[in-house]
Amino acid sequence: MTRISELPLEDWDPELRALTRADSAPDMVRQRMAITAHAPHMAKAVIAFKTEAAKGRRLSPRLIELVRLRVAFHNQCRTCMAVRYQSAFDDGLTDDMVCSLEKPVDAPDLSAAEKAALAYVDLFATDHLAIDDAMFDRLRTSFSEAEIVELCLTVSHFIAFGRFVAVMGQVEGLPEGFHDRSTPTAPWAVDESILLAG
Repeated sequence: MTRISELPLEDWDPELRALTRADSAPDMVRQRMAITAHAPHMAKAVIAFKTEAAKGRRLSPRLIELVRLRVAFHNQCRTCMAVRYQSAFDDGLTDDMVCSLEKPVDAPDLSAAEKAALAYVDLFATDHLAIDDAMFDRLRTSFSEAEIVELCLTVSHFIAFGRFVAVMGQVEGLPEGFHDRSTPTAPWAVDESILLAG
């Protein structure tokens, strides 16, 4: 059961309701937003950040999705693990690549750049102070300075927001395999997922 109640749609800030197209959004999306709707100024700020961050993005949708799912695993954010974005599949992501996230270092279907980004994610999500010059040297073999900064900020956002969603405990609307919060799970451990545009 969700730890914060969902704000009824009729009580939402009108600007937030319009901005999120809440009246026509998929149930699962609207349910998640119904929690943040309690603090509309913050919800609108998060949406503005995500919108602006996507403009001129240098990193590929496929890489962003791999990174997002690996962060979701570390955060144990069940919503984040259950969702997949169509833009990543349009950019070459496959279900097999999602399964490769279990052991990315051994994955034959991930590029050197993807493996470097995922190694960075693993450290940032679990032991950020262990990130050293060698890690940045590894990232520089595949990414420009601008791409590294974009990666770092993207991972920061995923960690922070994913942990927020995880502590809310909301599993309603997710595939059944993500409901039991008593044991850890992974995006590659449950066959069913929710595909969203974007």
